[in-house]
Amino acid sequence: MKAILAIDQGTTSTRAIIFSLEGKKLFSSQLEFRQYFPKNGWVEHNAEEIWKKTLKVVKKVISNCKKKNIKILTVGITNQRETIVAWNKINGKPICKAIVWQDRRTEFFCKKLKKNNFENKIRKKTGLFIDPYFSATKINWIINNIKKAKILLKNDQLLFGTIDTFLIWKLTNGKTYATDATNASRTMLFNINNNKWDNELLRIFKIPKNILPQVKNSADFYGYTDKKVLGLSVSITGVVGDQQAAAIGQCCFSKGSVKSTYGTGAFVLMNTGSKKIHSKNKLLTTICYRINNKTTYALEGSIFTAGAGIQWLRDKLKLINNAYDTEKIAKSKKNNSGIYVVPAFTGLGAPYWDANARGLISGLTRNSDWKDIVRAVIESVAYQSFDLLRSMNNDGLRPKIIKVDGGMVVNNWFSQFLSDVLGIKVIRPKIQETTALGASFIAGYQIGVYNSLQSISKKWKIDRRFVPKINKIKRSNLLKGWKQAIKRSLV
Repeated sequence: MKAILAIDQGTTSTRAIIFSLEGKKLFSSQLEFRQYFPKNGWVEHNAEEIWKKTLKVVKKVISNCKKKNIKILTVGITNQRETIVAWNKINGKPICKAIVWQDRRTEFFCKKLKKNNFENKIRKKTGLFIDPYFSATKINWIINNIKKAKILLKNDQLLFGTIDTFLIWKLTNGKTYATDATNASRTMLFNINNNKWDNELLRIFKIPKNILPQVKNSADFYGYTDKKVLGLSVSITGVVGDQQAAAIGQCCFSKGSVKSTYGTGAFVLMNTGSKKIHSKNKLLTTICYRINNKTTYALEGSIFTAGAGIQWLRDKLKLINNAYDTEKIAKSKKNNSGIYVVPAFTGLGAPYWDANARGLISGLTRNSDWKDIVRAVIESVAYQSFDLLRSMNNDGLRPKIIKVDGGMVVNNWFSQFLSDVLGIKVIRPKIQETTALGASFIAGYQIGVYNSLQSISKKWKIDRRFVPKINKIKRSNLLKGWKQAIKRSLV
């Protein structure tokens, strides 16, 4: 039997999944890793820990394949985007903690850039807003604040990359230093009009080009895994950022198709084809995928806190033991009792783009209990999704259906509530791990396992449809309460 290995390196865990050529999950292994919050608004990962755990889960599924006599044809990689790793070219060791996409430490630098009127220039070239979320200011911060970075830079021994680049470099034992167009498009340094690192942007951020990787197609040849590292030499032929990978896994290949992924954060992405749409309502223009040197674009809205809110309920407030408890808890309440949680733990993403916004709970009374707070956290993700869909509608794009995936949509109550709040049909696929599936599809496409995107679409199967069940008045009242809560959070 033949199969494809997908590595899905997320914000809180790393997974390795073996998919059959029909897109069926055969084996998987997953490990969580530590989150570091050294200062208010700072979020870090230990890149060495990520690498070790990636290696562990990959070796485990390879071992399962050997036992079952399954041949791995190729590897696809998908990853948390915008997170930056800096490492030593000679020994491959990270020189500091990775700065995570959620990190807000470069807020002051971003304000300075806006004050100097760089916003429009950066927006036209990258499709992005100036925000600490993206990679450029993180790279600038490391160069200016980590002593080792300055020394290595001087000696031409410093490498920077998003997580995909770091993993490719490690898996190939330093032979391949590359990223794909989707990951590059999230750095604020990549010109999405000509598909190149932009010299003017590099000057603005004071970043030398030689410390950045080569940018390839999403479906491309990225070298072979080193036998000494993995115990197996196999090609890496697909690399794509996690949200774009989910769009591929959901087979959003036609213009106007929309998916929304509910992981640590939540991301609504619409395929806009060969046309770049510049939102008037604070959505991002980004690269959906690049195949055969042809770019497909997307419009994206980013929510910083989705599943991270559930993690907060579990790890910080200790209100739940695991995420699966939330469905039963939400169902146990007749309504939300007027309670709203705005989970702006690291500011608010689209369409607000407010780095200073902070989380709040509103509407508490003597009758409120812990279950109300749990339900309000889950509801907040649907309300934030509504804000993104409203922005798309205001841009003249009116999706009638949204395909959903990610850990949160396993919760039937949440999926139904999402449909109620959005007022449109929500479709959940049979395979929830669409991010990893997308990485396997794109890798398989490159080696000819799938001869077209249409042939990949045939592998996609529906699990369940959710249609709106509440009336307009109830929906309007729920959203009115959310709007008031958001106003308080932004003050």
